[in-house]
Amino acid sequence: MSIDRRELQHKLRRLAATQSGYFTAAQALDLGYSYPAQTYHTQHGHWQRVARGIYRLPEWPVGDHDDIVRWTLWSRGLGVASHNTAISIHDLADVNPRLVHLTVPPGFRAKAEGIVLHHAELAAGDVWDREGYRITTPFRTAIDSAADELSLEQLTEVVKNVCRQAPHTAPQQLRREAEGRGHRAALRMERALRGAGAL
Repeated sequence: MSIDRRELQHKLRRLAATQSGYFTAAQALDLGYSYPAQTYHTQHGHWQRVARGIYRLPEWPVGDHDDIVRWTLWSRGLGVASHNTAISIHDLADVNPRLVHLTVPPGFRAKAEGIVLHHAELAAGDVWDREGYRITTPFRTAIDSAADELSLEQLTEVVKNVCRQAPHTAPQQLRREAEGRGHRAALRMERALRGAGAL
């Protein structure tokens, strides 16, 4: 039974619309595009190949976070924007990360240039869904930053902005969570909280 080409195109566009115009070869295959058909569409300019196994509809407008969507697809949907990337998107401090930071599960082994991978298990409450990607919440981002290499000045700005969102509960929660990350993270968080005037 032949598949209606227009219906296939509509299905692909609906999928791409949720991913800033991007899709993977595996996703296209699931919709009904064989590998020879994928080659055809790429060669004729209907699809733009942006990385191995990742395509984009060329007419799709470029979004603010296209690079994060692309890396999310590269990670097979396992990666979550975090650390400096999350700080920038949430506008928690003045950081301008050159590389995309993703948190991936501990067993994730793929590597690539252009990204920084952090391995950790994330609880459902630590993650927000966005169009085409996921991102750590501001609270989780602050905890990750305390345990990372962010400067104390920038960490203080992150903590100040997170505490503004929940001034009565955030300071003690941040302190408690940072203690679970070890002595260094706890000390940095304590200094950031005091610098932010949250204690």
